Order: sequence, then C-alpha cells, then structure tokens
Amino acid sequence: MIILHGLFGSYDNLAGIARTLSDQWQVISIDLPNHGQSPHSNVMNYTSMVADLVDTTESLNIDQCAVLGHSLGGKLAMAFALAHPGRVTALIIADIAPVSYARSHQAVFAGLTAVNTSALTNRSEAEKQLAKHITEPGVRQFLLKSLHKTEQGFDWRFNLATLAQCYDHLLTFPDYSDAYTGPVLFIKGAQSDYILPEHRPQIMQLFPDAQAKIINGTGHWLHAEKPVAFAKLVRDFLLSQHTKI
Repeated sequence: MIILHGLFGSYDNLAGIARTLSDQWQVISIDLPNHGQSPHSNVMNYTSMVADLVDTTESLNIDQCAVLGHSLGGKLAMAFALAHPGRVTALIIADIAPVSYARSHQAVFAGLTAVNTSALTNRSEAEKQLAKHITEPGVRQFLLKSLHKTEQGFDWRFNLATLAQCYDHLLTFPDYSDAYTGPVLFIKGAQSDYILPEHRPQIMQLFPDAQAKIINGTGHWLHAEKPVAFAKLVRDFLLSQHTKI
C-alpha cells in the first residue's frame, strides 16, 4: 500500500491511516515531489510525478501495489494507475475527482508569500503573518507543519516557488484514452464540493469499476476529521478485493 498526501502537505499527514493499515499491509508513505523531504525542482507536472513514482516503486522492488491518495495525491494516484495499470492492484481516492478545478488557494499562496522566513525567530510569528491572509486556524496549523528550522533560520519544506508556478497545471487532469479497469473506491466528505454529481461521467469513463462512499459530517480533510470511519472504509474495501482474488 502506497499513500500519497495532498498539496502543501507531507507523508505524515496520513500517518494515522498508515498506522491503522500496517497490521495487515506493508504501508509506504511518500512525500510528493517538491514536498516534505523529497527533492526540489522547478518542474512539477503529472508526467514527471508519475515517472518519479515509478522510479520510487522500482527502487523498492515493488512490482504491484494498492495506492491511496488524498486530494493532489489522489490525482497522482489516478494518473499513475491510468499510465501504468499493471502496477496498481487497487485505488482508494480521498475527496478528489479526475477533473480540472478552479483556483481556490489564492489566500494560501498570499499568506505563504507574506511570511518572511529569513527573519522569523519562532513559529508564532509565522502564524501571525499567515493570519493576515488565512482566516481558518486549522489551515494555518496544517501549513505550519511544513515550517522547519534550519541552520540559516526557518524555511518551508515544500518548494513554494515551484508550487506557485505549476499550480494551474496541478488543477487540471491529464487526458487518457484508456481506462483503468481495476477496483477503485472514491471516498467523499459529505460537506466537501471536490466530488460532485457532474463528475460521475468522467469518473466512470476512466474508472469503470469505481464505487463511492460518503462520510457524513466531514469536509475535504475527511481522513483527519473521522479517522475511524475512513479507516474502516479503506480496510473493508481492500479486504473485499483480496477475497475476490
């Protein structure tokens, strides 16, 4: 089982589900390119990210795996399965669809850009600067998880310049002529608008064996808001596929 986090995140964003599944599966959580401890570059698109994921699995001698991805990580998981269907035994996609989205992170980019990391003396100063642009405390705390102390001061673990430069591309989804016919579970947060009824035709065209579940009382961060319910859906789905095999 490979787990892929979302935009501005890191592998430990889904540490809870990784721990929960590790009793029955070998779980590998990966920092996306330009995130966490993965290398930085001035390129970030689905072709390059899929190639990086292929290289990573090959270096770990993984021929086949299930993949769970949240948000941007879900898009990468779908692209990986569509480009290399023989490598993927099952997909779990958390609150994202294989479609293009409108811009929605302008305040986040403005807040991150406003933080003068070289002049910071503590994390509280960074939060105050973020708060001028980002009103939600939870979003600020999520972003601050990627602020780390270096010998030169503070810095973001993610590559802010490349994320800003490549953001419009990341909002899209690549065109694929062939479908991934393996089992797919889409899990939607009931209060989130990332998966909508109008996305169903595109989902079924690319993933004809897809099924969907909704977790009530959750938004886009469904795995953090209701971790027990999320883990049960993932586990039940994986076990059902194992039974079929």
